[in-house]
Amino acid sequence: MNEHPIEALMKTTMESIKEMVDVNTIVGDAVETPDGTVIIPISKVSFGFASGGGDYINNNSDEEKEEKAEAKPEKYPFAGGTGAGVSVQPVAFMVVGNGQIKLMPVDQRANMIDNLINTTPKVINTIQSMFNKKEKSNDAENNIISYE
Repeated sequence: MNEHPIEALMKTTMESIKEMVDVNTIVGDAVETPDGTVIIPISKVSFGFASGGGDYINNNSDEEKEEKAEAKPEKYPFAGGTGAGVSVQPVAFMVVGNGQIKLMPVDQRANMIDNLINTTPKVINTIQSMFNKKEKSNDAENNIISYE
């Protein structure tokens, strides 16, 4: 059975999208700075695809209509089209250097959450040290009182 013309249109469009979008589009090529830090861009890729078409009969004379009514569908003229759109949007940069790996989002809302997550251990350490100082001062007061 012969392939319908719309299949060829869809195949060509999908192959073109496949050439444009690959893993290197999402996780970009690493860039090394002079101090040895490596920066890797990370992107969001979105794409859409549409295809359509149809077989058309030319409605001229009654004789042609009768001939075309008896004709096989493969002999009808085909009209069709396809379209695709691709969007590449930077999402974050992964920064590797000085023994650390940081994900630096482009979106400020995500950056706030990342900062909150990164500062949480520092806040916990500060609170712990405050309690430790308070316990040490209480121990010192108890020792002074017991010697009097």
